[in-house]
Amino acid sequence: MASIRARITASYTLALLGTMAAFTAVLIAERRVEVTRELSARAIANAELGARMLEQGGVESQLTVITDSLVGRELNPNMRRRLDAVPEYIIVADSARIVYGSPAVARLSVADRDRMSELALRLAPTDPLRLISLDSLRSDVIVAARLEDPRVTPGVRRVVAAVSAARIDEAAANITGLALRFGPVVVLIAILTAWLIAGRLLEPVDRMINDVEAISDGRSLHKRLPVDDEGDEVGRLGVTLNAMLARLEVSFSGLRRFTADASHELKTPLTVLRADIERAMTTRQGATEQLVALEEALQETTRMANLVESLLTLARADEGRFDLHREVVPLEPLVRDVAETANILGEEAGITVTLGAIAAVSVGGDVVRLRQLFLNLITNAIKYTAKGGSVELSLTLADGLAQFAVKDTGIGIAGADLPFIFDRFWRVDRARTRVERGGVGLGLAISQWIAQAHGGSILVSSRLGRGSTFTVSIPAVSDDSATIA
Repeated sequence: MASIRARITASYTLALLGTMAAFTAVLIAERRVEVTRELSARAIANAELGARMLEQGGVESQLTVITDSLVGRELNPNMRRRLDAVPEYIIVADSARIVYGSPAVARLSVADRDRMSELALRLAPTDPLRLISLDSLRSDVIVAARLEDPRVTPGVRRVVAAVSAARIDEAAANITGLALRFGPVVVLIAILTAWLIAGRLLEPVDRMINDVEAISDGRSLHKRLPVDDEGDEVGRLGVTLNAMLARLEVSFSGLRRFTADASHELKTPLTVLRADIERAMTTRQGATEQLVALEEALQETTRMANLVESLLTLARADEGRFDLHREVVPLEPLVRDVAETANILGEEAGITVTLGAIAAVSVGGDVVRLRQLFLNLITNAIKYTAKGGSVELSLTLADGLAQFAVKDTGIGIAGADLPFIFDRFWRVDRARTRVERGGVGLGLAISQWIAQAHGGSILVSSRLGRGSTFTVSIPAVSDDSATIA
């Protein structure tokens, strides 16, 4: 396929050829009209000149300009010689026949003389100019007539003049010849100019292509394309590509981090699982040590199953293949239900779980996923709250949003860590969290996805050492609304 540079050059050349052809056609048409006007004026002038010569001859000599002969009447020799000086074709006629024909008329063929004579006898001065073809000539002739006053020129009724129209075709041929001679030179210059201009204009694109090719691997995504002028199309393309590279860099970094974290999270339980199985295999059947090893292996297997299930949930969410069963969900009974579960979890950890203000509000969503969202936040709060601390749950309605809040007195989150808490596999105090508190760092990522899937969001406020507050905001609906599509 031809390059953009070649296509631009070809398009410019074709446009120039079309413009030149149209301009030449207009120029030829205009020149033909101009030459036709000039020739018509000459034919009229010749006819008037012949008429004036007849008028002057008839008045000055007081002689009859028509004489009798054996073949009929004709102009006297003196007048004939004077009319012979008029250029091109002159015919003088009385009411019924031709009485004079110029030498140019005499050189025509008999058929052409008869055709001009016939036209001269029936052409009136009020008639428009006539254009007739003659076999003796390679071109047409323009014919004009003038009617004479018989009182001034006795016997003469009309003077007819004709001029060759060859100049019309010659003018068109001259212009066409000039176009054919100089047109190729102009087109060649245009091609070279278009090629150079297109190359200059596309030079930033070529540099951009080379730069993008140099950033073809994931390790070079930190590089950016140089943009000289952000106002033109190439500049906007560079800005768009830089924005895309920035997004790709974030995606690749996240993918590498996600792969590394997932590998790390799976490596540890697999190692423990292998050790437990080996210990169970080398221990006496039914011994306490064997049962302990199998129990640890079961716990690690359950942990890996939960990790895989969480990863599968996020993967489906990323691809948009995770459909929610939407319906009108009253949140008050749902919050009271998860509060009972939270009390059980809090008793085991020595943490007090209280229920604050509870408003009667409903949302459109999936009750199973909403329960998962609330429990994730509650479990996370209990996990990061020391023994003797407290967790408070509340449900309010504000500005058309149902707001579920989980407030704890836990270790809190440092301000530098807040932007990353919803990243996958992220945990506060990463070196000790897994060992001391369990979890794989996917709960908040899943919670955020559930909230966003319901058209809501999660906001967090926290102070290090003083606890955190997670607030879920979801658009509220009326209880009598139809099932949400």
